Amino acid sequence: MPARTASEDFTKGLWKENPVFRHLLGMCPTLAVTNAMINGLAMGLATTFVLVLSSLVVSSIKKLIPSQVRIASYIVIIATFVTVADRFLAAFFPPISKNLGPYVPLIVVNCIILERQEAFSSKNTISRSLIDALGMSLGFLIALLVLSAIREILGSGTFFGQQVLGTWFEPWIIMVLPPGAFIALGILLGLANKIEEKSKSRR
Repeated sequence: MPARTASEDFTKGLWKENPVFRHLLGMCPTLAVTNAMINGLAMGLATTFVLVLSSLVVSSIKKLIPSQVRIASYIVIIATFVTVADRFLAAFFPPISKNLGPYVPLIVVNCIILERQEAFSSKNTISRSLIDALGMSLGFLIALLVLSAIREILGSGTFFGQQVLGTWFEPWIIMVLPPGAFIALGILLGLANKIEEKSKSRR
């Protein structure tokens, strides 16, 4: 198999290997915090910060990490950046930090981040690891924003807290509750599978 180009390293996370729609990774924050656009955006950016910097560090010191303790080492590196992100949100954006609750600290065990360290950053150059992390982060962020938009608009009639649907609209309360997350994600996964099937049939 020919080596991927830099553009392929980046774009694979947007669709072909999208962590949410194709690999079903990071389901906990995806389902838990997407009842509002601002929450989805904050979680996506926090995850991007952690994934990008963790990938850079792991790729930089991969030869110094003994194979026997590589997973533990990755977790320590990830936890360091998660702590920075968590304290930053708590200091400068207290309402968002409160809304996200324990899900920012739980980025430490987010399968997307740990999987990219083990599968990619520990085996590739710093530049390729950076491109991969940016692509995967953007794919995750897009997935969160799409899901958040559907849930907030249908559940509250708002978009980033601004009213977009008139008084005629009766909010679907279920969409801002946990069952709404499963319903919206299930529909999106079904659409993603249909798109992938049609794409394969055209090849």
